[in-house]
Amino acid sequence: MKERVDGTTPPDSNSLRLSSVKKTAAGIPAAVSSLNHGIRKMGLTKTVRTLLMVNQKDGFDCPGCAWPDPEHRTSFEFCENGAKAVADEAMKAKVNTEFFKKYSISDLLNKSDYWLNSQGRISRPMILRTDSKHYEPIEWVEAFDLISDSIKSMDTAKRGVYYTSGRTSNEAAFLYQALVRALGSNNLPDCSNMCHESSGKALSQTIGIGKGTVHLEDFNHSDLILVIGQNPGTNHPRMLTALRDAKKNGAKIISINPLPETGLQRFKHPQDYMKADLQSMQLADLYVPVRIGGDAALLKGIMKELLISDSIDQTFIDSKTTGFQVFKESLTAFSWDEIERDSGISRSVIKTVADMCEQSNATIACWAMGLTQHRNGVSVIQEVVNLLLMGGHIGRPGAGVCPVRGHSNVQGDRTVGIWEAPSEAFLSKLEEGLEFSMPRDHGYDVVHSIHAMDEDKVDVFVSMGGNFLSATPDTRKTASALQKVGLTVQISTKLNRSHLITGKTALILPVLGRTELDIQESGEQFVTVENSMGVVHRSKGNMKPVSKMLMSEVSLVSQLGIRLCPEVLSWERFSNDYDHIRDLMASSLNGFEDYNKRVREANGFLLPNPPRDNCTFNTESGKALFTVHELPDVNVKQGRYVLMTIRSHDQYNTTIYGLHDRYRGVHGNRRIVFMNALDMSEMGLKTRDVVHMTSHFRNTRRQSNDWIVVAYEIPRGNLAAYFPEANELVPLDSTANISNTPTSKWIEVSLSTSEESVSEEE
Repeated sequence: MKERVDGTTPPDSNSLRLSSVKKTAAGIPAAVSSLNHGIRKMGLTKTVRTLLMVNQKDGFDCPGCAWPDPEHRTSFEFCENGAKAVADEAMKAKVNTEFFKKYSISDLLNKSDYWLNSQGRISRPMILRTDSKHYEPIEWVEAFDLISDSIKSMDTAKRGVYYTSGRTSNEAAFLYQALVRALGSNNLPDCSNMCHESSGKALSQTIGIGKGTVHLEDFNHSDLILVIGQNPGTNHPRMLTALRDAKKNGAKIISINPLPETGLQRFKHPQDYMKADLQSMQLADLYVPVRIGGDAALLKGIMKELLISDSIDQTFIDSKTTGFQVFKESLTAFSWDEIERDSGISRSVIKTVADMCEQSNATIACWAMGLTQHRNGVSVIQEVVNLLLMGGHIGRPGAGVCPVRGHSNVQGDRTVGIWEAPSEAFLSKLEEGLEFSMPRDHGYDVVHSIHAMDEDKVDVFVSMGGNFLSATPDTRKTASALQKVGLTVQISTKLNRSHLITGKTALILPVLGRTELDIQESGEQFVTVENSMGVVHRSKGNMKPVSKMLMSEVSLVSQLGIRLCPEVLSWERFSNDYDHIRDLMASSLNGFEDYNKRVREANGFLLPNPPRDNCTFNTESGKALFTVHELPDVNVKQGRYVLMTIRSHDQYNTTIYGLHDRYRGVHGNRRIVFMNALDMSEMGLKTRDVVHMTSHFRNTRRQSNDWIVVAYEIPRGNLAAYFPEANELVPLDSTANISNTPTSKWIEVSLSTSEESVSEEE
């Protein structure tokens, strides 16, 4: 039998090199890094050919983030991390039969995430049988039969879990959810459960739609842009161009984040050098170093100051909102001492922010995981909504809410049905188009899926892309849960740790990437995606697939449909011509009418968004809702710290492209914990000392050893460390209220310089 393993990343023995923290983002180093990654992985010719097709109207959508494309595109519509993502996907196939003969599962478990990702594309279907320590080849037909037989043998449809990564196309995701619902289940967890689920829940309740309300053009008409809990320089680099252009048009930018991030200090677009423009631009006019978890207190302070100066849009409030009076009265309950203590920001700085808000006629608020992954993730986003509603900054040019999505199609997947808790209206519309009955019981989200696996309630787990083990919290708990499942199926392009921590039997099914030609019976196909701002557009690969044994995600789902429920849909027809899928989507989804025609327009089309389109709100009252919330408890026990997980510059989500966090000046080693120098002094620590971290939640604790301390500009009492390495410290049951999003930005930890034997019980 396969040995049981805990799923954590192996120790990092690489030497640590520290350099100065960079003051300017992008520029020549970004261009050099982009070319280095491309040439090293693809060669010069393929690099040039591929990068010139990224985010072009007749090319493929970047497999990185979901930042929208401008209407007037240049020949270089990609950022450094986008170039890395493309090079990563377009590598030659190396992970094949010989690879798995050479490396056992035990061998691979001792390799780093960086090494695993660097081995190249998976070239053929593989199976890890129950009594084997090596993957071995399997034919597609046998793999499909194994999956369908396993699903058919389940006692109930609820014993299957079907995860989705945000890189799945609209067409594949729509078919996937149709298949799962035809089987009788809503067990459709996805990566949004761990990121912007809090945003969706917060916005749906207050403005009647779970998406942002701005378009890219709005940045050119904004007076003030708040960037809260977000690091665009690393996580959404193309956003820096929009911020630069906004600055040129007179906008002010405020960065609110525990760490100062290079991307919001100064920015230099690499293409500017071609125009002999050597000057970089300062982006943020004000940096506010809020304590981890202190955003709610900060926002309440800003709103108190706006009320004091009577800087509100009373006409908008009276005509478009409800609940303002109760909200206004609630602010009196919070003292300035409490606000300053919890936020870590003085009243004078808070007043400066409020003054900038007062002077703005059009404010955009952007945010990412720094707000969503907290216990109060939903309520703190609703405080952002409160702030914008006070000034009437919804439904006017240059203003609105802007949750910035990470995965390239995570918003599109939710739009087309990847949703464990769909509304009745959504299901009714699906039934109208698909012409079969939908299950009504809500399914498992990510956290509930892990609990169900741990409780032996899951027989089959299918992952459409992604790296479930490394993306989820509580790594040891998740690993243990996955190993209780009968069959785990990973639909993938690259090797990752989820291929090593498996059920009793495991399959790896390799699929085409975004960069590759997809040729079916009717000819070349394209797919569609939705960006962060609700624009749906085409994506069409142009490169020869790295292996003849790859299958498209659409064809893969269609083959399962043929075997599992052939009577409900014409699955083979969908695989032959994706236009048939889009015709079905047009009759099954609101806003997708004439889908095939509209998506062929040069820049795609914009989905309906009532708050943005005509300042109307699909809420019970028909108006936007002011909400009232208590401040979260941000106190921790004496001697403990609050840890948040972050990305390095050389990674995208769980994919590690390299070992350089260039902007923060950290190279070679990823097992780093950033710490305030005064806190280090109190503990008698210096940079490069090694500590062990223990997280505490309720009556349990989790330990992670051998972290290298690096002094950094971060508020006292706060720490930061890279994920997925630090995910083992995130308790599975520490989640946001309402959204159930893991609190990866709020982990109470203690530090020790000597290893301790730690049990689960406190």
